[in-house]
Amino acid sequence: MRAQKLTLTALAIAAGLTLTACQSDDDGKGQSAPSSPGSASSSGSGGSDAGGSDQGSGKGSAGKSSGGQGAAAGTGSKESGKAANCRTDELRITAKDGTIDGDPEGTVVVELKNRGGHSCAISGYAGVDLKTNAGSLSAKRTGERAPSIILKAGQSTAFGISYPVNKTGGSGVRITGLLVTPPNETKTVSLPWPGGATLPVTDGSGSQVKVGPIGSTGQGG
Repeated sequence: MRAQKLTLTALAIAAGLTLTACQSDDDGKGQSAPSSPGSASSSGSGGSDAGGSDQGSGKGSAGKSSGGQGAAAGTGSKESGKAANCRTDELRITAKDGTIDGDPEGTVVVELKNRGGHSCAISGYAGVDLKTNAGSLSAKRTGERAPSIILKAGQSTAFGISYPVNKTGGSGVRITGLLVTPPNETKTVSLPWPGGATLPVTDGSGSQVKVGPIGSTGQGG
């Protein structure tokens, strides 16, 4: 009986030692566990930094995009988009001789001044007709590109009319007046003709009088 008790006691002690060893191993693993969250935390921190960087660049992109839209809005505010077309009644239209000595053709400069109280937009070709003793003569467009122009109150722009000088020695076709219709308008202004008094007689092949686009000749305030 004593021998059995001793054996059982020995087995119990051995089992206790084994259990202690297992617990010790488990405890060791439990202590090493915090280092893993630490790594995760570090990784998470890196992810957060990356995310912050991404978010930061995202904000930067949004800022640029917003700035781009702002720029587009700025250019998109396009005064030409806001301003109404210049009306004939808002323009003071005058004509003067612009011929330079030695030029093969004569030139008349037509100035359009905004006398309205607000800005207006004007672009394209004006309608130009010369009144002559042989009837009305329409000018042909030169085909140059017409710029878009915003005329603030008091500002002016101009275009040129070129015509052949009568050097034939004959009486030619006598010019009696000038008719100008601003772009996108139907109301015409009648002006005195400031250029050469006559045009050479043509063979009827077409008008030799040409008109340039608005803004093709001097622009001032």
